[in-house]
Amino acid sequence: MSTLLFISGSELFIVFFAILLLFGADKIPEIARTLGKGMKEFKKATDEIKKEMNSQGSDLKKDLKDIKKDIDKTKNDILG
Repeated sequence: MSTLLFISGSELFIVFFAILLLFGADKIPEIARTLGKGMKEFKKATDEIKKEMNSQGSDLKKDLKDIKKDIDKTKNDILG
């Protein structure tokens, strides 16, 4: 098994065993469901941030192109 966040298989087993002892077998599905929902919300939020950053990036590129056009036009007007 490859390392997951630098945790070996035996360490992962110990963590799962400790969770089982602390919460009991009946609570584990509820905890897993809650973690799954939290991860889904986190992924959704990061996707929205990425989408917004890409949108802002394309707007910035458009603005820079417009500025470059204005500079080139001014340069051509000055130089003749």
